[in-house]
Amino acid sequence: MQASAGLVAGSHNRNELVVIHGHEEPKPLKDMTGQVCEICGDEIGITVDGDLFVACNECGFPVCRPCYEYERREGSQNCPQCKTRYKRLKGSPRVEGDDDEEDVDDIEHEFKLDDDEQNKNTNIAEAMLHGKMSYGRGAEDDDNAQFPPVIAGRSRHVSGEFPISSQPHVDQQMLSSLHKRVHPYGSPDYGSGRWDEKKDGGWKERMDDWKMQQGNLGTEIDDSVDPDMAMLDEARQPLSRKVPIASSKINPYRMVIVARLFILALFFRYRLLNPVHDAFGLWLTSVICEIWFAVSWILDQFPKWFPIDRETYLDRLSLRYEREGEPNMLCPVDVFVSTVDPLKEPPLVTANTVLSILAMDYPVDKISCYISDDGASMLTFESLSETAEFARKWVPFCKKFSIEPRAPEMYFSDKIDYLKDKVQPTFVKERRAMKREYEEFKVRINALVAKAMKAPAEGWIMQDGTPWPGNNTKDHPGMIQVFLGQSGGTDVEGNELPRLVYVSREKRPGFQHHKKAGAMNALVRVSAVLTNAPFMLNLDCDHYLNNSKAAREAMCFLMDPQIGRKVCYVQFPQRFDGIDRHDRYANRNTVFFDINMKGLDGIQGPVYVGTGCVFRRQALYGYEPPKGPKRPKMVSCDCCPCFGRRKKNRKHEKHGDIENVQAYNDDDKELLKSQMNFEKKFGQSAIFVTSTLMVDGGVPPSSSPASLLKEAIHVISCGYEDKTEWGLELGWIYGSITEDILTGFKMHCRGWRSIYCMPKRPAFKGSAPINLSDRLNQVLRWALGSVEIFFSRHSPLLYGYKGGNLKWLERFAYVNTTVYPFTSIALLAYCSLPAICLLTGKFIMPEISTLASLFFISLFLSIFITGILELRWSGVSIEEWWRNEQFWVIGGVSAHLFAVIQGLLKVLAGIDTNFTVTSKASDDEDFGELYAFKWTTLLIPPTTILIINMVGVVAGISDAINNGYQSWGPLFGKLFFAFWVIVHLYPFLKGLMGKQNRTPTIVVIWSILLASIFSLLWVRIDPFVLKTKGPDVKQCGLNC
Repeated sequence: MQASAGLVAGSHNRNELVVIHGHEEPKPLKDMTGQVCEICGDEIGITVDGDLFVACNECGFPVCRPCYEYERREGSQNCPQCKTRYKRLKGSPRVEGDDDEEDVDDIEHEFKLDDDEQNKNTNIAEAMLHGKMSYGRGAEDDDNAQFPPVIAGRSRHVSGEFPISSQPHVDQQMLSSLHKRVHPYGSPDYGSGRWDEKKDGGWKERMDDWKMQQGNLGTEIDDSVDPDMAMLDEARQPLSRKVPIASSKINPYRMVIVARLFILALFFRYRLLNPVHDAFGLWLTSVICEIWFAVSWILDQFPKWFPIDRETYLDRLSLRYEREGEPNMLCPVDVFVSTVDPLKEPPLVTANTVLSILAMDYPVDKISCYISDDGASMLTFESLSETAEFARKWVPFCKKFSIEPRAPEMYFSDKIDYLKDKVQPTFVKERRAMKREYEEFKVRINALVAKAMKAPAEGWIMQDGTPWPGNNTKDHPGMIQVFLGQSGGTDVEGNELPRLVYVSREKRPGFQHHKKAGAMNALVRVSAVLTNAPFMLNLDCDHYLNNSKAAREAMCFLMDPQIGRKVCYVQFPQRFDGIDRHDRYANRNTVFFDINMKGLDGIQGPVYVGTGCVFRRQALYGYEPPKGPKRPKMVSCDCCPCFGRRKKNRKHEKHGDIENVQAYNDDDKELLKSQMNFEKKFGQSAIFVTSTLMVDGGVPPSSSPASLLKEAIHVISCGYEDKTEWGLELGWIYGSITEDILTGFKMHCRGWRSIYCMPKRPAFKGSAPINLSDRLNQVLRWALGSVEIFFSRHSPLLYGYKGGNLKWLERFAYVNTTVYPFTSIALLAYCSLPAICLLTGKFIMPEISTLASLFFISLFLSIFITGILELRWSGVSIEEWWRNEQFWVIGGVSAHLFAVIQGLLKVLAGIDTNFTVTSKASDDEDFGELYAFKWTTLLIPPTTILIINMVGVVAGISDAINNGYQSWGPLFGKLFFAFWVIVHLYPFLKGLMGKQNRTPTIVVIWSILLASIFSLLWVRIDPFVLKTKGPDVKQCGLNC
């Protein structure tokens, strides 16, 4: 793809296509035909039959017989161009692997227990789209029966631009109508489809040595003396492994969980058999809340029964797929970054994310970065243009000195020893120069932001005088701009840079655009047309690569022959910058990411959390995972009638062949019938439909940039998804503002599994709202999405039972993600009970005996011990655990409660209500945003609970003083209950009061509390009134 192609804007429905800048002609492919060996330069020669010797029947790459035999005996046994395993030709000696694996590379597929049967439906697949598109030859080694076997494994991966094919067998008329006909062919490998002549020097030297030895000695070379054998043995090892939690840590944890279940049963038995008759309403409310808390605990606890850790081996990945002298075999990755409003999501933040992606430690021709601008902002467009220019300097600097992290803002602001492990004498000088360049880059971005604050009345005008197509953000055409590519996409040192593509999908009034989920699906289709990498990494605009090897970490799972075939995505934990040291509002969410997600990884995999996730493209297309080997049916003799009827078996033997043929024909008809609906499923784009059938990714080699860009504009048109399965079964699923949970849930229901990857250096880091109001609004959005899923047809309570692919503990976790907002109702009632008890003088429990008190003591001990053992195996600190417990109460009585109300209004009455911030204050100091007060209605419920509990404490103590010592016993239980609520809501109260002119909040709280108590005591004692001793005459009378 050419970086100088210019901004392409258009609307497929309106038949408009405008190229704002010039477009260069693509470079043609190198003509690979010839009679000379491309490896050693000798004549290819002829076979014993007089025909031209052809080593590879797949691509016809010219190789002579000596090179062919040497590669089969000493090398990887693969064709250098298409990476297909060489078959044994007539007259060639048999080597290891010929008998049992004729078409499979033993190194690439050695961990497969058995290969699935070869695809037998090639002719049917070709006839399926006859007259619409021609697919060439069908797949030969498709190991997934669920994947449509039309083109799987028969495409060429992109290594820069999209050249026009010069192959003689390609019909030129079909090239002119490429948007209707596609002819993919070429190599099924993960890397480039062309042989890199610059990398075959070592190969030629080894070939010459082998020829010399063959001529002088005439004997075979002993493999045992090959120095590469040790490396090959290492490359054969798994790329990752599970690390189970030590039994000394996990077994006591499980025992306490079982004991806690038993104690809960005894506790509820006592509670139900001992009602409080004089406070029956309070007692019943408390019991119902406690039962709901127990159910919620079970849903949260048992998915953590099998926690695991994982290790990756990046060195084995390099040995396996990055062999010296051979094309790089790592899978291409398309990276998606989404943004909407540049004024809320600063362009400098997005630029740092993009720069960290472009500088990642991965082959540059395997990375393509797509930026989705769903707000069609010219500010985002111009800032990306500046980012692309700065990347030409930043990327080589990062790779030269192995910089971490590779986001410049974070790198230059880190307060660490930047000279550690740096030995190059020019590092300090170049770092200073680069820091100056970055500061100038920031000034240019800030100037663009300042300019965008005042929009002209006539709309924005581009530098060439063309009106900006996105002046109307709700009515504009689709736009695509290639900023970096192979043609024109080089750094200051002349090295190639990864592709950088700007995308803004078409928006028109009257169409449903589905917010972020719709934008992500548009990126899926655009990337499929332009690059079609088999894997996709999606990031929020504020999540940068903190670990440059993050993509390699994911490939250790996705490209592992043993486990990778059934992995739909690899999820990384979210880590955050800019959070205060005490993490007052549990912004880091460590308990979820370091405990719950580890537990899910031991079942069927973690849930998708919206960012920092590497997807398998085929899983997003709604395909099912490859099926495992079927267990053979039991064969028994006829001596026992229990094993079946002998007569029926004989009938099967007699007519078995005929029935098999009939079944085969029926299957073919069903396959043809289902494949005729591809366009109804994926949309009316022949090129995109073709790309969905390429299991290993890649684009048709005969595609020109002009036709691909035209088709890309088509697939992001606003009406493309009409009457298709997008958002229903394909891509990001619609129906909830938390589309991430829903998308991962659908994949797990199909039988896929996911992987949780936690490298030592966090893979990604982002920003989180540290202000109380912003944090509550964020939690409100998440909780509202869960409520929407609960009431949708994809509710985990009802959906996904048909196939039986979703494991029960995994279903427990998904049910918990959708029902946890409803806990707010029970939590609100339970937190109000202490104040009511203190004000009314009643309690939710009767006077307990010594035996009953053991139930309560055991329950509190089991809760405490469970938490301690959980922290022990997870490594989470007790402070992080306690902050999580506090915010569970804070969020439960505020954001979760409003989410339930808003969700019910939306489902039952169709009313969509938003709670937004109405006022704002700021602070210029460090963490000033932490102390900023922003009023929102979410603050009302917890504030009310705090006030009534404080009033209840004061009233209860005053009442006890008034009634004497006999009332202090019941008071302690009520006070403990009230203080439990106040302690959990303490961070909320601290955020509500702010700094109070640097007066510690705890001082203010205790001052108010003690002042109230002493005031009531003063009124009760009333020392200034003289009281007489003796009997009350009015009460007793004269004769007392």
